[in-house]
Formats: sequence, structure tokens, C-alpha cells
Amino acid sequence: MAEAVGAADWAGWQAGWDRQQEWYMPDREERFRVMLDMVEAFVGTEARVLDLACGTGSITGRLLRRFPAATSTGVDLDPALLTIARGTFEGDGRVEFVTADLMDPQWRSKLPYDSYDAVLTATALHWLRLGPLATLYAQLGELVREGGVFMNADRMKDTTTPRINAAERALRHAGMERARTDGAVDWAQWWQLAAADPLLAAPTAERFEIFGEHADGETPSAEWHTATLRAAGFAEARAVWSSPSDSLVLAVK
Repeated sequence: MAEAVGAADWAGWQAGWDRQQEWYMPDREERFRVMLDMVEAFVGTEARVLDLACGTGSITGRLLRRFPAATSTGVDLDPALLTIARGTFEGDGRVEFVTADLMDPQWRSKLPYDSYDAVLTATALHWLRLGPLATLYAQLGELVREGGVFMNADRMKDTTTPRINAAERALRHAGMERARTDGAVDWAQWWQLAAADPLLAAPTAERFEIFGEHADGETPSAEWHTATLRAAGFAEARAVWSSPSDSLVLAVK
């Protein structure tokens, strides 16, 4: 997005968010495709889904385009991204958004349902440190119904492979720099645009009061995620997709 869009151009803001995220993750759509494949495989096309740390509703939008009979609850704390999400899906009875802090032990009490067929999240839980993330996984173990699934697509770093990690990072960042010369907008620039939009200025300011520039989270390995999910009550867990830097972990209740 080269300039701020119109005051209520929610589709434009969604497209701009997608482009900004794809600058960091060129294979972003592939992980979403596999995630929805696994939703269909395990819980079908009419699933009740929790879009965890939903942001602008990226997962929800793709879910409903592929499975029109599905329903989604999006939960997040970011007031600016939730403003875009609510504007995008306004009037769609299949979607509900909830403002909640996943660090709050009572966050699940704000949800409209006691259980979900699938809980999905992408590129979000690295904002949490390991202790709070393990606590969240234990809560999700109680929220996902028997036979339901949880999926997390995120940066999952294997610290036992430093040379592989360094080579992957160097190549990825070289590609990002080439994209920048072609006009790609990064995280900081996207938020500058949001702060300049009349409808997003106030929630953007509130967002930075809550989070700052970026949370001090962690990126444990896929093996850490799978072991922690099994300890949280999931019967099976493993990676079902990976790139040189990221993984999609699937856990079945």
C-alpha cells in the first residue's frame, strides 16, 4: 500500500495488511491453504472456528470464502486491527469479534461458545513467552472439543541448526530488500499509514499504548509446540507444513 486509503476502505486496508505480511512471508497463502485443508479433513466444512489472535480477520476471511457454511469467532486485543476486522465483516452473521487479552485467565468467558471444532492462529503467538504460551495451550486443551483441532502457523526456530538458520535468514532478507526497492511496505510503515487514517488514528494510538512496537515473545521449535500441546491434553500433535523458517503445527483433541 503506497498511500493511506479512504476513510472506510476496509477492503483496501485488508489488502494492504496482506501485502505487508507477505513481505515477511511470501508463502503465507500456502500455510493458510494447508490449514483449511486440515479443517476440512478433521471437522468438515460447517465448522465452528475460533480465530485466535485474529488481527484483521485474515483467517476468517479465507475460511468463509472456502467454507460458506462455517462460522467464526475472532478474538484479539489490538483495537486497530479489530476495527478493520469489524468493518470488513460488518453485517455478516457468521462472524463475531471479541476483545480479550489472552494473558487474562478469564479470557474464555468472553467467548460466545464453550467449545469449538477448530482453533486457528497464524503469526501471532510468538508475541508470548514460553510460560504464558504453555498456559494458553492448556486453556485451549479445554476449549477444543473431542475430535477437534488446534493449529498454529508461526516462526518456529530450531536452535540446534545455526548454520541452516543463518543461511535461510540471509537469503530471506535479501529477497525482502529486493521487494522493498519495488515499493513493499514494512510493519512500521504500515502502522504509520494507519495512524494517518481518520478512522484508525485513535485505535492505532491505543494499540501502541497496549503493545509498544513489538512484544518480547519467543519462537520455540516445532518440537516444543508439539510436546507442550500433548501435555495440554491433545492426543496427537505434529507439524503438517513447513518452510525453511516457519511451521504449521496441528494438534488433535
